[in-house]
Amino acid sequence: MRRTIILSAILLGAALTACQKGNIKTFDTEFIMFQDTLSVHGVQQGKEDEEYFFTVPVTSTVACDYDRTIAVEIIDEGGNAVEGRDYKLASNTITIPAGEYRTDVLVYPEYDMFNDEDTLSFNLKLVMPEQLKWDVYGDQTKVSMYKVCPFDINAFTGWCVVTSIFLYNYPGVDGTGDYQRLIKTTLDDAEENTVILHDWLFDGYDVKIKLDPSDPEEPLVTMEEDQLISDEESVFGQINGDNRILGMGSPAYVSYFNTCQSFVSLWMRAYVYDIKTLVGYVGDFYNVMEWVSDEEAERLQRENGW
Repeated sequence: MRRTIILSAILLGAALTACQKGNIKTFDTEFIMFQDTLSVHGVQQGKEDEEYFFTVPVTSTVACDYDRTIAVEIIDEGGNAVEGRDYKLASNTITIPAGEYRTDVLVYPEYDMFNDEDTLSFNLKLVMPEQLKWDVYGDQTKVSMYKVCPFDINAFTGWCVVTSIFLYNYPGVDGTGDYQRLIKTTLDDAEENTVILHDWLFDGYDVKIKLDPSDPEEPLVTMEEDQLISDEESVFGQINGDNRILGMGSPAYVSYFNTCQSFVSLWMRAYVYDIKTLVGYVGDFYNVMEWVSDEEAERLQRENGW
C-alpha cells in the first residue's frame, strides 16, 4: 500500500526566496530535496509495446530562470534491490526546468523479477552542493517496491480459509472456540466484481463483498450494510434486539485485497437492531480470507476436520 511523508513545507518556498536574472539568488535559501523521504510503489506489468515506470519526485523551494541539473546516486547500503536486475533508472541526472519547482526520477522496475510476496527497496541520493541540502529533510529517499498482479476476480472464488476476530470473541453457544473455518465462495452474477461468501462466519448465513480494482495500488474491498451474519441467540446466548446480528464494512478502517496472494483483508462492523432502532454496536472486527486450491482444502478438511 502506498504510504508517503509529504513535505508540505516546500509550498512556502516561493515566499521565502527568489532567483534573479543572471543566476543570482536574492537570498541563500534555495534547497532541493526528494518530495518523499519514503516512496512506496506497486510494480505493474507493462502494456504491450510499453515499458512500465514510476516516478520519484524531486522538489525545490524556489523556481529559477535557468535549468538546474543535478546527479542522482544509488546507495547500496540499506536496500535489497539490485540495479540492472530488479530495476533501472532512466538517467543518473535530473533537470529542474527554468521556472519550475520540481522534476522526477524515472524508475523502470523489472516486473518478472518480483515474486508475489517480494518487497524490494533501494536508496537514492541527490549529488549537489552542500548549501542546497536542507538538513531538516536531507538529500536521500528510500524507494520500496512490491508486485501488483493483474486483477482476476476468479482468483477469489472456490475454497477460502476465514480467520476472524469476531469468531475468536464470539464462537457461538455451540462453538468450539475455533476462529478459523473453511468456506466456499462464488461470483455474484448480478453484480460486477462481487463475491458471495457462503456460510461466512456461521452456517446458513451468506454475505457479499465487492472488490474495486480501479486503482491497482489501492485495491479496496467494500461490504454493503445490513447484511445478516447470524441470529443473536445462537451467538450471544440471548436476544438483545430483533434476534439478528448485522454486518457492514467498518468505516473506521480500510479493507483491501491482494490479487498476487489471493487474500482479502476485511474490517467488519457488527451491530444489532430492534426493528429499525439501533440497539448497539457489537464492535469492529478484523477478518482475513485466503483462497486455497482444492488440494489444500482437502488437506485442511482431513487434518482439521473442517
